[in-house]
Amino acid sequence: MNTIVSIDASSAERLEVVRSADRLAAIEADWMHLWHRTDGLIFQSHAWISAWWSTVADRDQRALRIGLVWNGDRLVAVVPLTIGKRKGLRFLEWAASSYTDYGDILVAPECSLSALQDVWAQICDAGGFDIAFLNHLLPGAAVRKIFTPDTSGGIRLRPNHREEVSYRVAGQWQSGAAWFAEQSKKTRQNYRRGVKTLEEAGKIKFRLLAPDEPLQPVLDRLSALKRRWLVERKRESQLFEEGAPVLAALVDALARAGVLRIFVLECDGAMVSVSINFVQHHTMMAFVTTFDPDFSQASPGMILMMDYIQWSIDHGLGTVDFLCGAESFKHKFATQGVVLQSVIGARTAQGSIASLADRMRQRVRHVRGRGPVPTS
Repeated sequence: MNTIVSIDASSAERLEVVRSADRLAAIEADWMHLWHRTDGLIFQSHAWISAWWSTVADRDQRALRIGLVWNGDRLVAVVPLTIGKRKGLRFLEWAASSYTDYGDILVAPECSLSALQDVWAQICDAGGFDIAFLNHLLPGAAVRKIFTPDTSGGIRLRPNHREEVSYRVAGQWQSGAAWFAEQSKKTRQNYRRGVKTLEEAGKIKFRLLAPDEPLQPVLDRLSALKRRWLVERKRESQLFEEGAPVLAALVDALARAGVLRIFVLECDGAMVSVSINFVQHHTMMAFVTTFDPDFSQASPGMILMMDYIQWSIDHGLGTVDFLCGAESFKHKFATQGVVLQSVIGARTAQGSIASLADRMRQRVRHVRGRGPVPTS
């Protein structure tokens, strides 16, 4: 059931908390209008979140909690949250959190701060969760304005020790070749050596997939390669499970938004490396990248990455963003790193105990010299 509450008759602002798939579908046009108007990232788009919700494997163990603020008949804010279960606890978190590199809200300039704080309070008062945990917060995330010290309602959120770094390639280069020339001698040699190794196996080609090319064969190939990589490292991911629909749904959301860019490196027509990227805010963002381990001696993943960095610069993009993750290759090529913070707050006694235990573990790690200074 959705809840609508009048805040102030003079402002005509009212609140709603979306809990059903039917209501989520019904607000698509309003949400997408706000997304375009605020120049939001794809992670906060209706297309992205509905793609995830319609394909997530454990939807029966989750609950939508998407806060809305309306001004008259115009949607002016979206707070996209869900409740999920992990380790015996119920978490209030970002919708599609597993696939959202930058978590945030959408808010129009005319939306009042009191309305944002009230919709947060309404979500918290409705309950159904033990801990609120919002991560992947950029320094300028709009959601930060809700969690100010003077907030009168809802759970108080404090900084959490969990942080990630978004590594990026940013600078002023006249061309991709100029960027390549700035790399170390060893890096340039490794690139050329890898290209030569691939050429010994067949004709190689770097290319951007055309908009009208079928996507499913590429996604099938990428998923198969990614599963091999995961098995070798004894890891799992629902995103790449055979027959799982979520990857195709998210990529379709990127395609329909007009931001999708898929780069491939081929050897005799076979894809030896694939990178699913998208372009927003004058930035090339790398969502998923993988390579064929049978060609690992040539480092095809590195070759493809260096190729699409050069392509991005040649096409006037100011930044290549590797998004979340601390893989060594990202640090190697990055010229800057942005720290993504997280906030946490407990609603129940069980949540408070779990949060306290987590803080104590961090203090022990700090004492032993194996972790950062705890901030909470």
